Parts: sequence; C-alpha cells; structure tokens
Amino acid sequence: MERYEIQARLGALRAVMEKEGMDFCLIPTADFHGSEYVGGYFKAREYFSGFTGSAGTLLVWRDGAGLWTDGRYFVQAQRELEGTGITLFRSAEEGVPDIPAFLEEHMEEKQTLGFDGRVLTAKEGEKLARLLAPKQIVFATEKDPAGEAWPERPPLAAGPVRVLNKTLSGMETEEKQKLVREALKKQHATALLLTGLDEVMWLLNVRGEDIACNPVALSYGYLNENALYFFVQKGALGEEVSSYLSKHGILVRAYEEIGSFLEKETKKDKVLLDMGRCSYSLWQKVKAGAAALVEGKSPVEALKAVKNPVELANMEKIYLKDSAAVTKFLYWVKKNLGHEKMTEMSVARHLEDLRREIPEYLDLSFPTIAAYGANAAMMHYEASADSNAEIKPEGMLLVDSGGQYAGGTTDVTRTIVLGELPAEIKRQYTAVAAGMLRLWKARFLYGCSGRNLDILARGPLWKMGIDYKCGTGHGIGYILNVHEGPQSVRWRFAGGVEEAVLEEGMVLSDEPGVYIAGSHGIRIENVLAVKKDIKNESGQFMRFETLTYVPVDLDGIDVSCLEEEDRKALNAYHALVREKISPFLTEEERAWLKEATRAI
Repeated sequence: MERYEIQARLGALRAVMEKEGMDFCLIPTADFHGSEYVGGYFKAREYFSGFTGSAGTLLVWRDGAGLWTDGRYFVQAQRELEGTGITLFRSAEEGVPDIPAFLEEHMEEKQTLGFDGRVLTAKEGEKLARLLAPKQIVFATEKDPAGEAWPERPPLAAGPVRVLNKTLSGMETEEKQKLVREALKKQHATALLLTGLDEVMWLLNVRGEDIACNPVALSYGYLNENALYFFVQKGALGEEVSSYLSKHGILVRAYEEIGSFLEKETKKDKVLLDMGRCSYSLWQKVKAGAAALVEGKSPVEALKAVKNPVELANMEKIYLKDSAAVTKFLYWVKKNLGHEKMTEMSVARHLEDLRREIPEYLDLSFPTIAAYGANAAMMHYEASADSNAEIKPEGMLLVDSGGQYAGGTTDVTRTIVLGELPAEIKRQYTAVAAGMLRLWKARFLYGCSGRNLDILARGPLWKMGIDYKCGTGHGIGYILNVHEGPQSVRWRFAGGVEEAVLEEGMVLSDEPGVYIAGSHGIRIENVLAVKKDIKNESGQFMRFETLTYVPVDLDGIDVSCLEEEDRKALNAYHALVREKISPFLTEEERAWLKEATRAI
C-alpha cells in the first residue's frame, strides 16, 4: 500500500475528529466481543495504519499518530509503518510507555478522548478513566469516528449458524448450563453476560462462520437462574438450528437488542461479567440496569479449556490425520525443491490442498505462515503479492499452520532445512528442538502453571544468550479459536493476568523459537494434552502427551550439541511418528519417513 494513501486516510479521520470535538482517537484491533481475530468490518486499525498484524492499537491526535504492538510484530510493523508518519511504540520494551501512560502525559486538561465504546474493553476504559480523571478528560464513546471516516467499509458478517451434535460436543447444552450456574453461585452471582464468541458457541453447542478461521457467529449470550438467551443476527438461523434452539429452551433475541435488554430486563439479576472481554459500553449498561454487577472471570473459560473425553478422543484422531498431511507436505518440499518453482504462497496453498483432502476439514485455523529466510524472523508474517519470496535450495523455510475440522482445531510449526546451514544456526536449531522436547517430557506436580514449566523450553536458548519475545505455549480451542485461555506457558505474566493451574484435559502448544531480524527464524511446535501421571506420597504428578506426530528436520540437528536425554527424547519421538503416521502414507513416502526419523 502506498504511504500517501495512509496519510490521506489519517487526514480524513482527523477531519471527523475535529467535527466531533475529539483531540485524541483510540482505535484498537477489536470487534464488539474482544476477539483476537476480527472480520473485515472491524479492521479499522489496519485500514488507517497499513499495519496488517493481528494485534496492535492505533492512537491518532491532531499532529501525530502512534501504533502500539508486541514483540511478535516489531519487524513487520517497522516495515509496514515506514513513511506513514506513524510512530512505532514497542510494547513492554524498556522505556516505552503504554497507551494510558502516554495519554496521561500528553493530554491537556479537559481535552476529549474519542473511541467506539463497543470495541474497547471495560477494563481498558475503566483504567483510562481512572488515570485521566485528574485532568478532567472527557470521553466520547457513543460515536464511531473510524467508521465515519471509512468509505466503503465492509458489511458486518452474518453467516449461518450450525448445530454441533453430541458426537462432537460430548455434552448437551443443559449439562454445560448446569456447570456454569453452579460456578456462578460460588462467585455470588445469579447471571452471566457472555460476550466472548467462543464462550457463546461452547455453551450453546453451535458454531458459525463470521470470522475467518474461527468458527464463531457474532452473538451474545445471557444466562440467569431460569433461562439462556441467544442474541444473534437476523438471518443467521436456519430451520435446523432454530428447531434445535427451541427444543433446548434457548430464547432467541436480535443481536442489536443486547444493550436495551441489559438496561431493562436484568433488574433482579446479580450479573457477572469479565471486564477484560466485555465492552466498555455494555459494562456501562449493566451498571445502569442490573440489581448488582459482579466483576470476575467467566467460568466458561475454565470449563471450556478442559476437554471432555469425547472432545479429546476426536482431537487425537484429527491430529493424526493433520500430522499425516503435514508430513506429506514436508516430503513434497524435500523431493521437489530445486525441480519446480516454489514460493511462500504456493507452498502454503499446497499444504492447504493436502488438508482439504481430509473429510472432516472445515477451514484453516489461521492464515498459514510460510516464511522463507529473513521473513521467518517475523513471528506472524503472512506472505503477500509484494513479499512473496521464491524458495531456493538454501537456508530454511518456516511453516506455521493449522486446520479447523469437525473433530478439532490444529496448530503445528516446522522449520524445514533447504541447504547447508552455518554451524551457529544449527546450534540454534538444535536448542529449539531440545526445548520443545524437554517441555513434552516434563513430569510435574499438580498445581503447577505454565510459568513453572516455561524454563524447560526456554532454557537451552537462554544458555546461549537468546530469547524469544512471546510465550512458549497457548491453549488450543476445540473446533473454536486456535488461541484460548486460561492456560499458557510463559515466564513473564503481566499484572492481572491469571496463572492457570494445568488441569487434566487441557490442551496447549509447545513452541520455542529463535528470531534473528534480517537473517532467519526457527520455530518447532507440537500440541500437548495434559494427563495425570503417578500419584504417591509426594502428591499427584502430571505429564504431557503429544497430539502432534510430524518429523523434526534432522538436517538442522547438530548431534554434538544435544545432551544425552535430549537425543533419547528425539529418537523416542521419531519412533512414535513412524508408528502413528506410516499407515497414512504411500510406499515412497514411508521410505522417506523412515530415513527422516532415523535414530541418531
């Protein structure tokens, strides 16, 4: 995109700000539900900044603009913001203020801060109100300045909703509602406002298609002692799902009625809402209408994170099929490299085609990251027509991908060695593999969170003086968002972030990496399920079981840098890969797999 075009868009936005009396305008990467990924209607931050990463916040004022994003996107953001006049603020880096601190320093008394109250969370809005109160800052939250300045804005997505039957869900919605109501009592609440799309889908046993790669429908849920309400867009419900909702006593209301409902029909309810996911606007309406407001974590998040036996069994089957597709892809790259033209975009398409051959395939779980050479240093790189690199028999290709299936959500990364590597890069590659294996092989006492275990994956790299600016692992949804909480693996927890105990049935990723700007990136990712191990006088021990069975490229391994336990773990893992994946392969592919997973 031409830089002058971004400057023109910012000019149009500033004209709206002046008309509405706004001195500063805040545009997060968000929809009305706090979703990680958003549909085209909500990509205002991307439209006005040109930054295409999935996380970031734009702040615009009369003579400047800033873009805040995290370490996954520093390299990408710096490149995409060049020439736009927008300053990059590297979040969490030393000396870099966050947005509230920046506004506290730069806004003058009685100035006006504008933002769409439907897309900023209650937690963020309340923090801003508290910090800016001494300066008597005025909030303008009923307008959508970005929308006013955005001609030909894409329409709000409104795809069909479909039912998830019990062979996939493992539990009826009534069973789930009972668990949620029991949890609400413990939190001294009688009702729950559900704003997270994945939580609404999980509780009702339905799915949608309003966000690419995320099988969710734009909707709200409201559960009290007597009923479950489903606020959804007109036209999204066909005959089958309408019949299902009626059969299970779920009351349907129009999507846009949620605000008036909260103001007028919650007067007897003590409503629990999650300040980190509920919008600032709906928080205000609950405060105005409900008998009481209870701030806390939605119990659905923790319930959803622990997969039931049916869900786990389905995931195990799907991960085998998905792993076989990725293994076939690795074989195809190795066999055809140098014989046919390959680009980042063409290899991503080939991998998607292999996944489409799986009968249960629904969609990708996120846009495939196929990053060659220096592009792999950008953690969430996505090839475009401008950046689409040709892949040559040298260096490395990082491919991070996943699928949505009727049976599970997958996520896997492999870094493929395409030619001879310098000794230092092989040492880094070996350390990444060792870190991934050490987390997989962990045995730990019940009560540990991911913070207790992060050093196992990060340790080999820290020993080399290398770190990666992201967590080691995240929760994985079930036919839902590829990223979910509350579980995660990371060493640093920001204030207010929950450290969730790792429960049996949780599923999470294991993905250490190395990212050297301008040179290369390495990531190796498996997905693990939390299982119970032995129980003795010391307590209940836990372990991980891998769901992913894809070879680690031995061409990147320097055996002399592997400790004996790491070497044994790699050989054991590869023996499992051969056993589990060989039945899905052709004779030629099996011969290649045998060599690719040979004992070292």
